[in-house]
Amino acid sequence: MSSAQHATCPHNNAVTCGDCRLSSICLPISVHIDDIEKIDSIVKRGRPLQKGDYLFRAGDVFSSVYAVRSGSIKSLTLSDTGEEQITGFFLPGEVMGLDGIGHSKHTNSAIALETSAVCEIPFTQMTELSLKLPSLQNHFFQLMSREITHEQQLVTLLSKNTAEERVASLLLSISSRHQRRQLSGTRFRLSMSRADIGSFLGLTVETVSRVFSRLQKLGVIEVDKKEIDVKDLDLLKASASSSH
Repeated sequence: MSSAQHATCPHNNAVTCGDCRLSSICLPISVHIDDIEKIDSIVKRGRPLQKGDYLFRAGDVFSSVYAVRSGSIKSLTLSDTGEEQITGFFLPGEVMGLDGIGHSKHTNSAIALETSAVCEIPFTQMTELSLKLPSLQNHFFQLMSREITHEQQLVTLLSKNTAEERVASLLLSISSRHQRRQLSGTRFRLSMSRADIGSFLGLTVETVSRVFSRLQKLGVIEVDKKEIDVKDLDLLKASASSSH
């Protein structure tokens, strides 16, 4: 690997906040170079997680929030009957672990869906630093409100009547999140399994597969294993809407 390639390797530990391509999503736009160095000094970058590795477990003491740098991570909780219920999927540039703030311990577990790298941001140091950097504090409040919105969106998603609306809504969400990172919103790979999608959406694996086949037949998407090619974004939006 050449040094130029190494510098852009998504799992590369040497990447700082200042030269990370995700900083515009992860950090407030108004952070100045000097301030970025201050933020960078508290960020910990561990070795990449492998598929199936836990980032944290429900019940672990809350001490940090995490920004996904590469790969993808699912969050899940256990139901009263001991069944896994997936509560979210996190993509590069997105911050997770905020579930622990109110309880001083994590309420969810987080597991890597593929080889993934994260930036660990110790919460106490971040709080202290945000008092000195108003833009960071505002950004943190935005992250908190985004987390609340995310939970409300999940409730809305699960209240949708049909399986097609739920699956289409998830695909739209992933599409828009890819666009936020300046990647294609119409061609992307799903790192989560059909079973993960089913758990998240409250559907069986068979139903998820049936909806994918139906959307493909209708010319909305083309599916090749985990690769999704959105052929008609307007049709996908219509499929996600209960008024269509």
